[in-house]
Amino acid sequence: MTEKAQFARKLEQFVTELRNHVSNGDGQWTVKGFIDIFKNVYTLSSDTKIVSKILEIHLFPKIFAFAQANGYKVVLAEHQNYYPDISFVKASDESVRFAVDFKTTYRNPKKPHLCNGFTLGSHGEYFENRTSTKNIQFPYGSYSGHFCLGIIYDRAEGATIDETKAHGIDELHSITSVARNFHFFVTEKWKIASDRGGSGNTANIGSINNIADIIAGKGMFSKLGEKWFDEYWMNYKKITIQDGKGGTKKISTLREFVEYKNGDVSLVVDKRNGEE
Repeated sequence: MTEKAQFARKLEQFVTELRNHVSNGDGQWTVKGFIDIFKNVYTLSSDTKIVSKILEIHLFPKIFAFAQANGYKVVLAEHQNYYPDISFVKASDESVRFAVDFKTTYRNPKKPHLCNGFTLGSHGEYFENRTSTKNIQFPYGSYSGHFCLGIIYDRAEGATIDETKAHGIDELHSITSVARNFHFFVTEKWKIASDRGGSGNTANIGSINNIADIIAGKGMFSKLGEKWFDEYWMNYKKITIQDGKGGTKKISTLREFVEYKNGDVSLVVDKRNGEE
């Protein structure tokens, strides 16, 4: 078994323990808010970035224990916008590194088979130039694998959360958690990628949205392989082709790219946003 396969197997086994670490018997998040020196408890906002950051902090002691037990050192991202969140570096051979990014999102309340999706890192400088150190902890090409530690949860309905009210510490159990019903998973990031950007103006790779396909690693590149994922995103919107109407366009879909490269278009896995 390769080093990467061994690491993936251990990480997959590890995340099965995390749900019980962060939630109580009825699935509610055990973090209820933050506390001041007067023992007042202030409820959390359901803002995704806040939930994500506090979940990371909640999990760090477990992450460090996992690394130590398996012979890895943990290197955290030096800057907020650096990739990845965590670098696992093998203690006995520091050339062996694995990138692990926390990816947190919530289920769509109206379509619970879908989630809000993730961004899977940049496809900019460090992705294109695998020896670059711009916005990345170690050069992209020096990692033996790129993984997502994913967390999908239900958001509490807004009406049940009052962010303006402080609670006494004895009221902890009556405070509604902003997140519940956690599902943890591990996958290599290329396996859950879509062929569209992940957010706004930044050069981010987007994920698929179907939860069953995310957990099973059935993204658009899952049958083509990681090399196709790398090449597509290195060339995203950079190759000009004829549009069939007398003009030109930039390639911005995986089907167009695979056709252009004379690949097997039948290996493109279409996104499933329906109920099936």
